[in-house]
Amino acid sequence: MVDCQYACPAHTPVPEYIRLIAEGKYTEAYMVNWESNVFPGILGRTCDRPCEPACRRVRVENEPVAICRLKRVAADNKDDVKGLMPKIPTNKNGKKIALIGAGPASLTVARDLAPQGYEIHLYDEQKAGGGFMRSQIPAFRLPESVLDEEVNYILDLGIMTQFNKRIDSLASLLSKGYDAIFVGCGAPRGRDLPNAPGRKEGAANIHIGIDWLASVAFEHIKKIGKKVIVLGGGNTAMDCCRTARRLGGEEVKVIVRSPFAEMKASPWEKEDAMHEDIPIIDNHVPKAFIVENGKLKGMTFEKVKAVVDDKGKRQLVSTGEPEVFFEADDVLVAIGQENAFPWIERTIGIEFDKWDMPVVNATTFASTNPKVFFGGDAAFGPKNVITAVAHGHYAAVSIDLLCKGEDINKRPSPYTNLVSTKMGVHEWSYDNQVTTDQRYKVPHAEKKMTLKDRKREVELGFDVATGFKEAERCLNCDVETVFTESKCIECDACVDICPTSCITFTENREDEDDLRKHLKAPATNKSQDLYVSDILPTKRVMVKDEDVCLHCGLCAERCPTAAWDMQKFLYNTTKASKVW
Repeated sequence: MVDCQYACPAHTPVPEYIRLIAEGKYTEAYMVNWESNVFPGILGRTCDRPCEPACRRVRVENEPVAICRLKRVAADNKDDVKGLMPKIPTNKNGKKIALIGAGPASLTVARDLAPQGYEIHLYDEQKAGGGFMRSQIPAFRLPESVLDEEVNYILDLGIMTQFNKRIDSLASLLSKGYDAIFVGCGAPRGRDLPNAPGRKEGAANIHIGIDWLASVAFEHIKKIGKKVIVLGGGNTAMDCCRTARRLGGEEVKVIVRSPFAEMKASPWEKEDAMHEDIPIIDNHVPKAFIVENGKLKGMTFEKVKAVVDDKGKRQLVSTGEPEVFFEADDVLVAIGQENAFPWIERTIGIEFDKWDMPVVNATTFASTNPKVFFGGDAAFGPKNVITAVAHGHYAAVSIDLLCKGEDINKRPSPYTNLVSTKMGVHEWSYDNQVTTDQRYKVPHAEKKMTLKDRKREVELGFDVATGFKEAERCLNCDVETVFTESKCIECDACVDICPTSCITFTENREDEDDLRKHLKAPATNKSQDLYVSDILPTKRVMVKDEDVCLHCGLCAERCPTAAWDMQKFLYNTTKASKVW
């Protein structure tokens, strides 16, 4: 039932920390987040939000709870949490671990292993930790102060850092006697259009998006031409176009080959770009860079349309119209990222597949060399920060088991708990009032101010009052209805009081589709399981449609025999170390 937590790659207990926010316990909410997702302040600004489409609030209203932005409420209003960080043993356990890349995956491994006494050596070619969070996420989305704070919580756990250090040979690192090596170097190479006409001639003004963003972040680049084309439809393209606006681009446009609705960029990223007067031109395939007298003039594009064939496969087909020319002083190519492992020798026992990617076990994150693990974008290609964090947790478990001489395939069980929330006949330890408020809008800084300063944060976050109101939209999906057949007298009082008609007492049926039709309110969402009791004395069963249950607890309040109870389900995924 806790769909949001399940959808989060790191399985953050979302309702748990949202309730704490509603209670004004921001520090506690932050630490609940920190145990699972490691970077609450960063993710509260930049997460791809896989949890939100799963939110059960959308079954009641159009918009999910603003889970991501509530994470930021906890981060922005917490007290000093340094004293709550795990204590590092003075006496180490004798095992040394090397981490390649200081991005979210490697930092998560360090966070999980350092409290157990491992000696952690972190290598990165950048001057500071954070990986792509530092080099690819613009400061107007992620302030450097927030990034530094949360990265340093981990680096301050006794991590031995070697910044400005590029690893050119994995074999050489293996020879240094590390007990395990974790590769979390991301997907460092941006895709290009190397064969497009004019690419070589116009190279001075054609930039690979992720490299250009890094150069801006480290202040190697401080300006761009007035007319800018950004190629690509992902979040990197959105970051490129918005950064270009702040560096002098007056006419910045995004041109993407796919239809607008199929762009990979998050909907809110597209909205923010368009709010900053950046048009998004879809269904245009790049054909050539136009260079005259050694100077880039613009690009030509073929207009296409999406056509779905008989097998349901979508293809982009030319409309037959003349090619379109767009002027440009600079072009930013943000059409995807890919991995590059020229520094990993093919003679050290690591197998690579036909795409030149390491063969990695999806459960243990181990490579075919028993001492080498991969995670984040380096493991399975570009994803996002929260996925990299999840990879780090799983890899840390494997490294811990390996160093203890145990089978890395035998995963420790997650921690679960089920506790009644009843405090009295009509009182609960959670707020069971169901609100009908629509999702609250987050305030933004003035556009004319943010476009002048690339480091000025655009989203301002919810204030405390709005954060409380948004938190109240949560349906407390982890507080489950629990039914005890032996206590039920079949009085149907729960049926009478249920505001959504989700409870039915009826004869059971062998065919579930038939059963769904005979409920008090037909249960049409087959993706949501029914809650069906054992046979009751009258030979009926209690059937509850979880799809429309609001977890209001009225059934448990009304039940005269306490056959119904509201119990909180807590689920924490396996970690390599218990940090409290």
